Amino acid sequence: MGIFKRIKDITTAEINGLLDQIEDPITMLNHYVREMEAGIAKGQQALSNQIFLEKKQLALILNTEKMIAKRTRQAKLAVDQEEEAIAKLALQEKLSLEKKVTLYKEQYETIKNQTGALCEKLNQLKKTYNELQHKRLLLLSRLNVAQSMKQMHNTSVFLRTETITKGVARAEERILMTEAEVEANSRLLQDSQIISSYMRDAALEEEVQKELEKLKKTRKETA
Repeated sequence: MGIFKRIKDITTAEINGLLDQIEDPITMLNHYVREMEAGIAKGQQALSNQIFLEKKQLALILNTEKMIAKRTRQAKLAVDQEEEAIAKLALQEKLSLEKKVTLYKEQYETIKNQTGALCEKLNQLKKTYNELQHKRLLLLSRLNVAQSMKQMHNTSVFLRTETITKGVARAEERILMTEAEVEANSRLLQDSQIISSYMRDAALEEEVQKELEKLKKTRKETA
């Protein structure tokens, strides 16, 4: 029983894998593109054949009209030479050719209409193909973004984003604390220098005052 179950599991997995591959959006898009490319190739071949038939029918009309003109000249020449039998044969063939050329022209118009319809259909198919290609690029871009986001969500880094953010905040806080300590030490040093400078200035003030008294005394004596 274990072997049969194992075979069943493997078969089921393979079938599911094939289904996943078939339903894969990129595979589906590429399949549709190839389908349309094959349709366009067949359409172009059909259009080429139709244009060939159109040109062939037109050539048939032109050749028949040339034969009509030729028989007309022959009938006139036979009448001028009083060869009535030959004139009748020429006119008979001329009339037969005129009926044929009328039919050929009707067929030619039908073929032209078919060519126009086929050409229009092929142009519509090419337009749809170009739109599909553009849509395919947009969908591939969206799929790429979606898959990238999915991978990011599944990575341990994304799952630990909150922890990492808190860690960075703690590191920033420690740096700020270190900077604050440096600034505090700097301020203490500056205050010490200011106090020291002030004390030195007081000593000088006493000497300055003595010098000033001397100047005042000298001024009184000379007055």
